[in-house]
Amino acid sequence: MTEPTKRNWASIDLDALRKNLAIVHARCPESTIFPVIKSNAYGHGMEQAARAILSSHTKIGGFAVAAMKEAVELHELDLGMPILVLNGFVNRDELRLCMEKGFESIIHSNYQTEMVVKALESDFFSGKKKFWIKLNSGMNRLGMNSLDTCASFLSLHTFPETELVLMSHLAYADDMDNPDSKYFTDRQMDKFEAVKAQLQSSCDDQVGMSMAASAGILTLPDTHLDYVRPGVMLYGSSPLAQQTGEEIGLHPVMTLASRIIAINQVAAGEAIGYNATYVCEKDTRVGTVSIGYGDGYPRSAVNGTPVLVKTESQALRTQILGRVSMDMITIDLSGIDDVQINDEVILWGEGLCADEVAKYANTISYELFCKVTKRVPFIYN
Repeated sequence: MTEPTKRNWASIDLDALRKNLAIVHARCPESTIFPVIKSNAYGHGMEQAARAILSSHTKIGGFAVAAMKEAVELHELDLGMPILVLNGFVNRDELRLCMEKGFESIIHSNYQTEMVVKALESDFFSGKKKFWIKLNSGMNRLGMNSLDTCASFLSLHTFPETELVLMSHLAYADDMDNPDSKYFTDRQMDKFEAVKAQLQSSCDDQVGMSMAASAGILTLPDTHLDYVRPGVMLYGSSPLAQQTGEEIGLHPVMTLASRIIAINQVAAGEAIGYNATYVCEKDTRVGTVSIGYGDGYPRSAVNGTPVLVKTESQALRTQILGRVSMDMITIDLSGIDDVQINDEVILWGEGLCADEVAKYANTISYELFCKVTKRVPFIYN
């Protein structure tokens, strides 16, 4: 049967993912790595990412996901690795699920501590258990205050075969050259250190600790501690405000591509696309590309957003003209003399950093990756 030609596609370079994981290890050689593969591995494919990571030469301690449903799906792959649930459990049923399947859960609120204490006192669950106790050091999203964090940690510490990790999350570590960012982050670290010291003075065992996600891994060696939780940097993009993934030396994992389906000559003074947001200052050769917000390309991408056109002889940067439609964008083909119908257009990825594209769309690369829709076929290399 004749198959339709791909309108667009996302190529996933799993070797690039493994290389980025190796960069994490090089930055944090003494820390245990928990790669974050939540939200379908930031839109890249959770199963494929997990298996690629396990096939690398870099040792990891487990995987981190956000939701209980993600943890169950990952568990069903039978990969034999610990699974950390970053959002934790919300009721007794989910706590039971964690204990039955061996998930490591975040405890970020007093109600969760109370549920765990009752469960452990009942002696219903036996065997080794592990919880990560979350301090709200300034993010003000999830986590307990210092007093409640210590109380939670020490109350659970009394139960046998229960391993605990003290953790927090950096809220403003993406721009450490900015005095405000540095001041805010220093306050977070001071609060974390104070809780750590208090717990260490009350516990015979060494307290396990985790603070750094991608931004901390890249900029704050003091936050690497026992466990690190790399997220977006694994996928080749930067968590930092002033540097792209390419500038940091990360390798792009997702390349989103499409093809030119029409080439038109538009006269000076004519407008392009919905609402006439772009008017040609001169006679302009315009290409129509078969991708739009129905495929996950951001409608917020403005005139001038870069794309990369690959002709038979070269790859040249050009830009979007006009508003993004559901199924198409239009681009400037001025000066690309040998362009033809069906030539490939890179929207982000190899040769065009997603971080740069994201700025034109007033967003971040995380969102670009996660919003690629099911209409786009994925090709794993």
